[in-house]
Amino acid sequence: MSRILIVEDDEDVRALIAHKLRRAGHEVSEAGDGLEGLEAARASAPDLVVLDWMMPKLTGVEVSAEIRADISLTQPRILLLTAKSQDSDIAQALAAGADAYLIKPFRANDLLERVDALLTPH
Repeated sequence: MSRILIVEDDEDVRALIAHKLRRAGHEVSEAGDGLEGLEAARASAPDLVVLDWMMPKLTGVEVSAEIRADISLTQPRILLLTAKSQDSDIAQALAAGADAYLIKPFRANDLLERVDALLTPH
């Protein structure tokens, strides 16, 4: 069972993601904005962080960069969720340390497949 932190400001989307990941057997924690998510990542050492891009206080890209810059953190995998689909947006997300991205709206099965791929040791 993997520890997954969901950082998403939309409560309905966060609840849906959490439900799907718990049903898949993961231990899930949640945060409602970027700053809360960064603090939760530092406190809980998740295996994976699922980050929304556009959030209050800190964006998902900012949170990703902060996680990657924090050498005290066990470096989790990072999946960025975004409605932004331009190549330049995706490049920005990857440059900030995201391991993968998923464009909103997304299908639950696509989310689960992406999560499994990120958590599978290479």
